[in-house]
Amino acid sequence: MSLSPELIAELEVLALFNLDSSQEGIQVHNTASPTLIAAAKRLHEKELTDQPDGGYLTSLGRDAAEHVQGLLIILKTAETA
Repeated sequence: MSLSPELIAELEVLALFNLDSSQEGIQVHNTASPTLIAAAKRLHEKELTDQPDGGYLTSLGRDAAEHVQGLLIILKTAETA
């Protein structure tokens, strides 16, 4: 599986969510890059968020964001080791 620019943008949006609070969502403003706006919309279409401009994570979205953020921690830790 290759990482397309679209998939990378979706991963970047998932990385923005604060997993310490289920009461905190995000909003991708219309002034954001078209790439991030489109990524947020795709995440909503995949039922990972509750709004096309971000909003809150669904249960599946939270699982995805936890994996993305966990992987980023692993990769950053390995980078400094």
